[in-house]
Amino acid sequence: MHGVFITYMQIIMKKYVVIGCLLFVVCTLQAQKANYVTGQEISDEYNVIVTGVQFLTITPDSRSGAMGDIGAATSADVWSQSVNASKYVWTEKKYGVGLSYVPWLKNLGVKDEKLIFLSGYSKFGEHSAVGGSLRYFSMGDVPSYDDEGNDEGYDISPREFSLDASYSRKLLDCFSMGMTARFVYSNMIGEADDVTHTGKAVSIDLSGMFEKPLRSRKSVGMFDTRTARYTGMDYLRLGFCISNLGSKISYTAGAKDFLPINLRLGAGYTKQIDNIQKVTLGFEINKLLVPTPPLYKYDDNGNVVDIQGKDNAVGVLKGFFQSFYDAPGGFTEEMKEYMLGIGGEYCYNDMLFARIGYFNEAKTKGNRKYFSTGLGFRYEMFNVDFSYMIPTNGKRSPLANTFRCSMSCEF
Repeated sequence: MHGVFITYMQIIMKKYVVIGCLLFVVCTLQAQKANYVTGQEISDEYNVIVTGVQFLTITPDSRSGAMGDIGAATSADVWSQSVNASKYVWTEKKYGVGLSYVPWLKNLGVKDEKLIFLSGYSKFGEHSAVGGSLRYFSMGDVPSYDDEGNDEGYDISPREFSLDASYSRKLLDCFSMGMTARFVYSNMIGEADDVTHTGKAVSIDLSGMFEKPLRSRKSVGMFDTRTARYTGMDYLRLGFCISNLGSKISYTAGAKDFLPINLRLGAGYTKQIDNIQKVTLGFEINKLLVPTPPLYKYDDNGNVVDIQGKDNAVGVLKGFFQSFYDAPGGFTEEMKEYMLGIGGEYCYNDMLFARIGYFNEAKTKGNRKYFSTGLGFRYEMFNVDFSYMIPTNGKRSPLANTFRCSMSCEF
């Protein structure tokens, strides 16, 4: 019976891949119909890539948040849905569910802005797993203004959410892949009218994970008298995820924004120090696969006399590939679009976890630079994790004092 079920899940996975590919093609064709050019005046200070539904880029869980926002190649946990769903087949437990809470932009005095993330998974044998998550983002109550900037006397409550499901499978003893389908809803205006409306989009994630034990499981926690040291099992992990690959999103007729399509490449190494201690180090590169806005130069009459870069009024598929070579500043600026994260985790007896990390984004691309740190506690099947962000960009950062709290259960 179990074998029949696995075969059935394999058939579903094949259909899932086909449907996902067709979905991406349809979304790409639809995105070609309504595009518009966005850009800014030529400046040496910044040229930020702007996308819609930015809440999809916020790290929702405390473990990744404490390790410099890395997660593509860390060990599998209940939060893998947000960074690399293919990791679920590597979890030690069969089921897991978790809830995470992130008060957002507290340093700006925003009291009600928050991100809530609910995630879970279920394994089928040793080779297959399904996962799902709900990500909810609220901006609290915001005063409404008319086109002239006058207060209209009432508040609106912008809110966004995404709902997704994933399937992952081991293709080799050391390699797995996963696919996630996602629905995105964004209401930034309150009630819709003849001009504006809520935004809706669909997308997929494609992910993969390589995990290789470097020592035999039989040697974990054993003391080798020949070398007078503990011999444990070390792990090498490599992971990738292309997320939010799908349709554009719009709030008005004729204007569409890219989703934050993101490429995540990571590497990690876990060292078993002795029978109760281990250390994990990880490194990750992120890049938005969205066209860079061109830069304009104007004459005294306000006419455009110089354009640097490439037209970003393109479809999703063309923009995906164009994002690798379209920076107005050439190769130097293109390299600045890669965001770097590094993190470490110390584990004692699988009960106490101490984490630290650093995230770096170029000054001209957003200037997010911060250390992160956090603690985790595990008791039997329950986990509680905390993280805290420490900006290092030398200015009053809106990300200062950002903390995360996550609770999960795996069994």
